[in-house]
Amino acid sequence: MTPAVLVLAGPVARDEVPRLCEDVRARLEATGAGVVVCDVAGLGPPGLTTVDVLARLQLAARRAGGRIRLRDPDPALRALLGLVGIRLEVEGQPEEREPPLRVEETVEPHDPAP
Repeated sequence: MTPAVLVLAGPVARDEVPRLCEDVRARLEATGAGVVVCDVAGLGPPGLTTVDVLARLQLAARRAGGRIRLRDPDPALRALLGLVGIRLEVEGQPEEREPPLRVEETVEPHDPAP
């Protein structure tokens, strides 16, 4: 199934968020693909409002059983998302997963034997 594409252009205002979230839910339901691609190339300089909008879109998609994937994000937007701890898939890049924890146990000279 081909995912639906939602084009986000210009600065997105907070009062547009409910409509955009409903749009994401409707596109997920209509396509059944489980993913809505958000084309963010035309958003302009990123700010915290942009981060908030994308986080809310991802939350709406998750609640509908899907997710969003970004298309053509500006490097500054990716950096800002990373800075605030939001991980979103980017089209054309492998999905990021947490690296496995590597625990090394060391024995100190004064530690009792196991």
